[in-house]
Amino acid sequence: MKIAIVTGASSGMGREMVYQLADRFGGLSEIWVVARRKAILDTFDGTVPTKIRKFAIDITKPEELETLKTALETLKPDVKLLVNSAGYGKTGLVGEIPSAESLGMVRLNNEALVAVTELVLPYLSENSRIIQFASAAAFVPQPGFAVYAATKSFVLNYSRALAVELKSRKIFVTAVCPGTVDTEFLNLALNGKELPAYKKLVLSKPEAVVSRAISDSLMGKEISVPGPVMKAFLVLCKVLPHGLIMKFIQW
Repeated sequence: MKIAIVTGASSGMGREMVYQLADRFGGLSEIWVVARRKAILDTFDGTVPTKIRKFAIDITKPEELETLKTALETLKPDVKLLVNSAGYGKTGLVGEIPSAESLGMVRLNNEALVAVTELVLPYLSENSRIIQFASAAAFVPQPGFAVYAATKSFVLNYSRALAVELKSRKIFVTAVCPGTVDTEFLNLALNGKELPAYKKLVLSKPEAVVSRAISDSLMGKEISVPGPVMKAFLVLCKVLPHGLIMKFIQW
């Protein structure tokens, strides 16, 4: 049984990923969708051509992750695609964001991502793909978005190292690094604040980001950076001092 597993499948790019995988990969027997909100996972019923198996769990809790582990051990599927898109961010200066929120970002964006990846890894076969959602925020430290940017830097570096480690097994890992994307995540991250004007200029649609991510993954690219502006930002982050870029972000 060939399957795909998508975390964060209830909204944003995770949800869009489910629809696009179902459309583009007819050989999949099932797509396993993982998110906390069962009511939203239920809305996939009748809207996706591939069978959906739902896991309404919180992947930051090891005892709930056991549900996914048991299903893998019992069914022993051939996982062709693992998509780690679960994550969240909060803007604000140090001391403004509640400590529980800051630690929650680390737990979900990093700890849970590693836990799911290591849990699924034994079931990935040759020519399988892992797609990890990082962010363009991973390219440089970001005042006012410090913890989130740091967690995404972890995802980017972890994914690139994983790509090298798994190359001999012909398992390909792609870190997706979009800029600002028009999803539910954005409203949560802004805490009611206005989106900065410069970010409005590069606002992307989740459909385009996900489509690019899948294409780049199939081409074996280690990093997927959708859009010319974000590609230019990546180059700038490589050639300009990070201190200078951080001053601009603060301004």
